[in-house]
Amino acid sequence: MTKLFLKYISIIITIYLLSQVIDTIHIDSTAALLGMGFVLLLVNLLIKPLLLLLTFPISILTLGLFTFVINAWTIMISDAFVSGVQMGGFMNSLIAAFIISILHHMLRDMKKKEN
Repeated sequence: MTKLFLKYISIIITIYLLSQVIDTIHIDSTAALLGMGFVLLLVNLLIKPLLLLLTFPISILTLGLFTFVINAWTIMISDAFVSGVQMGGFMNSLIAAFIISILHHMLRDMKKKEN
């Protein structure tokens, strides 16, 4: 449960911060941001494993770097479901995927140091 909560927090923080820095990412309301985080969490739990399985040979050839593309796809899928958030295309989704993974690992490492 804590792992999912940390992932949810890292998604929300990253999308909010990117919307402040990048002009093409728009958030209409706080509810839309929270909804985007929840939908992205569900897409990561349900659709991402299937995408990883289908693209496994490409991931092996790229030494795992293709997973960032898959993460960007999941962000774009989530963006299609949430009407109050516009990510502004593939490159913004790829940047968001990269920063979400970094922030999630930092939060996870901070939690490990506390224990």
